[in-house]
Amino acid sequence: MIRSDSIRGHLDPIVLRLICEEDRYGYELSKEISLRTDHRFQIKEATLYSVFQRLEKKELIESYLGEISQGGKRKYYRITGQGKAYLREMVKEWKEVKSVIDLFMDGFMRERENN
Repeated sequence: MIRSDSIRGHLDPIVLRLICEEDRYGYELSKEISLRTDHRFQIKEATLYSVFQRLEKKELIESYLGEISQGGKRKYYRITGQGKAYLREMVKEWKEVKSVIDLFMDGFMRERENN
């Protein structure tokens, strides 16, 4: 299980990435995160909805009500043009950060294997 602290700063781009693929509602998105991580990371509902609120406030996503299902209308989220531009920047930044961290962590693992 991945500690939520380790991934917390990356929730916005993760959510944006999934919404970029297709419009989604909260429960569907949380299940997709769990499935894609082979259940190693599960986002809490309260955390997910605070991410939605933050992204909507920044106008990176927008919400709309979908068709009635199981007694009510689901609230769906879709990415905006501004959200797509922000996601592209986050992907570039992540690649840079990952390459720097890999420089240090990969060497540590090789050292441990040799000792």
